[in-house]
Amino acid sequence: MNDPEFTAGGTARPPAVPTASVDEPAAAEDESDAGQPALRRATVLLLAVVCGAAVANIYYAQPLLPVIAKAFGVSQGASGLVVTVSQVGYALALALVVPLGDVRERRRLASVLLGLSAVALLGAAVSPSLGALLAAIAVVGATSAVAQIVVPLAASLAPGHQRGSVVGTVMAGLLIGIMLARTVAGLLAQVGDWHLAFVFAAVLMAALAIVLRLVLRPVPPSENTTYPELLRSVVALVRTEALLRRRMALAAVGMGCFTILWTASSFLLAEEPYGFGPAVIGLFGLVGVAGAAAAVAAGRLADRGRGRQVTTGGLMALTVSWPVLAIAGVDHMGGLIALTAGIVALNLAQQALLISHQSVLYRRAPHARSRVTTALMVSAFAGSTVASALTAALYPRVGWLGICGLGLVIALVGVGIWILELTHTSPAEPLTAPAAAVDTGSSDGRQADAGRVGARRAEAGRVGCAAVGER
Repeated sequence: MNDPEFTAGGTARPPAVPTASVDEPAAAEDESDAGQPALRRATVLLLAVVCGAAVANIYYAQPLLPVIAKAFGVSQGASGLVVTVSQVGYALALALVVPLGDVRERRRLASVLLGLSAVALLGAAVSPSLGALLAAIAVVGATSAVAQIVVPLAASLAPGHQRGSVVGTVMAGLLIGIMLARTVAGLLAQVGDWHLAFVFAAVLMAALAIVLRLVLRPVPPSENTTYPELLRSVVALVRTEALLRRRMALAAVGMGCFTILWTASSFLLAEEPYGFGPAVIGLFGLVGVAGAAAAVAAGRLADRGRGRQVTTGGLMALTVSWPVLAIAGVDHMGGLIALTAGIVALNLAQQALLISHQSVLYRRAPHARSRVTTALMVSAFAGSTVASALTAALYPRVGWLGICGLGLVIALVGVGIWILELTHTSPAEPLTAPAAAVDTGSSDGRQADAGRVGARRAEAGRVGCAAVGER
């Protein structure tokens, strides 16, 4: 059907004639790409480091859960709440803070969030009780959402032919940050105590806030609108874009499986017959770094129009990883080999899936990348939050094998969603860019923008719930 389409700002546009499938590169995706130079490698690497270091903050605690439980005299389930509250804070910030990347100067916004994260991490380091630690970690999770401001920022700076590769590199930095967080936290806890990991993270955040402010040039907003309208436009995109909704569901599946693995594996490795300390448990994070290669490769394949194959392969690997991981709970002789293989497969799958989601959605809504990121990552971390809570609650009752069964069921749900997308393909050609996204800086431009805002408000009541047709 041919219902009206919405622009990134929520404004209805005349229906577009489909010109590209999900997997075809869109050469004319964004008019702003014309003549845009390739992004310098040093800039890409800086953004990757900032992204990885920021998101690492919500993963430092994972290998420390047994130590934290012992330090505060609480159960494993109670200590698992540290992971849960960090994910809740992260998800809330994704919904309420990340959209500001489309309407605020991004360098300043990122620097402020990094500084606030440093303060919250110091608060976590000196927490006298589990309650105080949970409060501090919730703020850490919220400020760590700066990572998801950096990703669409990198996508906007890169020309269309380089975008998948740039996003893949930045996401590789994100994954490396997550995995190294486990290793660094484990080693620091072994030589000192669990407080030292949060002190280290606080110093790193403060340093990056300064470097980012000094090195990166100011990045102007891509649209001029009010905060309430900004949030409403996110809802409009979710309501009208079948492609976005399905990718959001797949992101929840992938991140849920990822969180189940890393939360439960800490408990598995701390118990008999393994009985590892936090340093050794943290070293398993290095195995997951292999997923960084998948992020870069998936980005390049997306640039070549092979996003559908990336998604299919990622879901297959995600599903197969759980039976392999289950071996670690029944065959202790080969358990470490099976655990290592399963970690590699699941991390490869998760990163390939996430890059495929971002590539197709950034192409679909080039002028609303922060808002698309908000929708995608809120869904992902909602799935992660539910998964971490389920894992903490169920692990003492069902053990490792039961948790692997839970992961397999969630992966199969993802396969079903993808079959639906393959049989009922959603539109993927770029949405018409809202005129307000072009900021000329002239008085005429500001007057025209005011008129467009009024027009959007008047038309919102008439077409606010229009759906994008599926082909």
